[in-house]
Amino acid sequence: MHAGEILTTDHPKSISMPLGIVIRRVPGATRWVKHVWKAVGVLPGAGEAQWKELRAEGDVVEYHAATLTLELFRTDTEAYLHGLSAKVPAIYVVMRESAGDQPLDLVLATASPYEAQDYADTGEELVEKVVMPEGLIAWIRDFVELHHQDDVFIKRRRDKTRVDLSEDGIGDARIRQTADVYRAPGAKETMH
Repeated sequence: MHAGEILTTDHPKSISMPLGIVIRRVPGATRWVKHVWKAVGVLPGAGEAQWKELRAEGDVVEYHAATLTLELFRTDTEAYLHGLSAKVPAIYVVMRESAGDQPLDLVLATASPYEAQDYADTGEELVEKVVMPEGLIAWIRDFVELHHQDDVFIKRRRDKTRVDLSEDGIGDARIRQTADVYRAPGAKETMH
């Protein structure tokens, strides 16, 4: 054991994998939009890349734009289950328009549809679904099976106080006399 290491018998709280993001560039439909960029694939376990051209067919070009870290947390297993239960499980790629040399800045790759929705709600980022490869589905499913715990429903129990019975008086129960039920408890009456 090295200095700073913590010995634990539990499973890790999170796991991660490098995930290459494939972006496709197609010609724009109008003269104002030169190109349209779309996330179309992921490469599990990919090495580093910076807009490396993968293939070109005419004006359509696919790039390995970047490699992001896909991280799974054991506290988010419900979200991963929701994503895996979709008709087509997907990885969500979060991108921003770039102010630099590259057309897009790739911000995040996530398997959580909840996290993707949070980014989509801001309106500042582009969030695209990319079909999840079978091997990645199995990797996420194994993590979920290891860590997911269903929340146990606990029925709320009512107290046994009967509210349908008639009350003898109103106001504070600490006041014994019925003549002045609205006075503060402990206040003494003074005669003038």
